[in-house]
Amino acid sequence: MNPSPNTQKDWITMGVVGFAHATSHFFHLMLAPLFVWIKPEFGLSFAELGLVMTAFFVVSGVGQALSGFVVDKFGARPVLYASLCLFAAGAAVASTAQNYTMLLAASALAGLGNCAFHPVDYSILNARISKTRLGLAYSIHGISGNLGWALAPALLGGVAALAGWRSALWVACGLALLTLAVVWVFRAHLDESALKTQAAAATKAGDTTLGFLKLPAVWFSFAFFLSYAVALGGVQSFAGEAARQLHGLPLAWGAAMLTLYMVASACGMVAGGVLVRNPDRCEKVITMGFGAAAVCAVTIGLAPVGPTLTMVLVAAMGFCAGIAGPSRDLLVKRAAPPNATGRVYGVVYSGLDVGMAIAPAVFGYMMDHSMPVWVWIGIALFQAVLIVNALRVGVAARKQGLVAA
Repeated sequence: MNPSPNTQKDWITMGVVGFAHATSHFFHLMLAPLFVWIKPEFGLSFAELGLVMTAFFVVSGVGQALSGFVVDKFGARPVLYASLCLFAAGAAVASTAQNYTMLLAASALAGLGNCAFHPVDYSILNARISKTRLGLAYSIHGISGNLGWALAPALLGGVAALAGWRSALWVACGLALLTLAVVWVFRAHLDESALKTQAAAATKAGDTTLGFLKLPAVWFSFAFFLSYAVALGGVQSFAGEAARQLHGLPLAWGAAMLTLYMVASACGMVAGGVLVRNPDRCEKVITMGFGAAAVCAVTIGLAPVGPTLTMVLVAAMGFCAGIAGPSRDLLVKRAAPPNATGRVYGVVYSGLDVGMAIAPAVFGYMMDHSMPVWVWIGIALFQAVLIVNALRVGVAARKQGLVAA
């Protein structure tokens, strides 16, 4: 039996948006895998290299809160085209950099390109994907981002080893342009005009541009994503070293911990996309997933587990957090009025950048003061906080009439 036209259209949209999302995550790591070559060429310190990454996320975080307004006004597709052009420009500037200032400028350009992706992607998915497949679409979206993270070090590092770091950045530039070409070819499948029609009707009914900021569900969603990002930032920054100190993990195992976590999380997202076929279950799935993840984190922090069991628990924690991923994204959709989808996603997902900026300082302080146990307890506490915030989003959305009671 041939798939229905709507099914085919859904899969094409999910595929194109997923490819673009993978590209955005690839550019998160546009420069980091190349630091080993860049550092001696420009005589930079580790702090100066870290500032290059900070420039990306500061620009992305500020821009993300504002980009949703642009998406709502001009549409998702034009903004997506511009974002991909900015990625290409950032890579081109970095590849021709003659000094530290040019590296900072290149990172900032890429951060500006990155800032619009959540408002763009979710505006398209919410407008075009059938309700029964929306959870699956969010699952594919999350997995594609993980794949982009995984591809960047392998591709850029491999090209740099063979042909130099500047050549690697030209490859990154080519990837951005390739993605732009794919998006252009399939542009008809990224048309969110139905959502824009709803927005126009709501605006005529008297809604204002900033009216969504009065909705408690929006700010509970922001707090949810900030908590989520701090927990994830703890895993990405110092969890491996904390586990090594607590349980005697070999050095290589500690370094591989994040890869294991991300792969397990991607697998969990597949299961999570199935579980959330019914959008009304998203709060329950989040509670189940992050509740189990928090138990794993507490066990690693407090129990006398050995190296092997620690890695098993890390994989389990990643899988459980991944299960909650599609529900996490659907939670925001339930909190967003139809006339403010881009703006809500922009403000809410800026919490990710804020949380990722906070996490290294918080967990780094713990490690500097010989508190590896509290790194894992802190991860668990922030996972528990985000469960509370998820439940508050659901309650607030129902009170505001955004979802059925």
